[in-house]
Amino acid sequence: MRMQSDFAPYRRSTVGFDRLFNMLETTSRDEDDHPPFDIVKTGTDSYRITLAVAGFRAEDIEVIAQQNLLTVSGKRTEETGQEEFLHRGIAARPFARRFQLADFVEAGDARFENGLLSIALHRVVPEAMKPRRIEIGANKSAQDQIVAPGGEVREAA
Repeated sequence: MRMQSDFAPYRRSTVGFDRLFNMLETTSRDEDDHPPFDIVKTGTDSYRITLAVAGFRAEDIEVIAQQNLLTVSGKRTEETGQEEFLHRGIAARPFARRFQLADFVEAGDARFENGLLSIALHRVVPEAMKPRRIEIGANKSAQDQIVAPGGEVREAA
């Protein structure tokens, strides 16, 4: 049983976090647990999502990466066999699982092995967003110099 959270007090005291609160509220309402999945941090800026998709083939699954959203969906093709199931415990229903990704997180390769779909994720921060060192000069004003991301000092145009 999941508990509902009320984010109203936080919404009143914060600015610019609307997307985060909307995502948390949407996630808390998502009761579907099919297919089950794991999220593993494999390095400083790398992750792996693994979904248990027993009964599906690689051709039945679609992985779509958009900005800040990864969607994994599956739909089994109709079986042509004449089997009569006495019990069907392996879920064969179509699914769509959505993962909200943080800024600068990109999906890498996807692998399907032994009924498990693994998707690699990497956080790639652009050079312009990384911290850079600003040199302090005694002879020139700060307006006259620009320090490039590589550390080289250039004169302002």
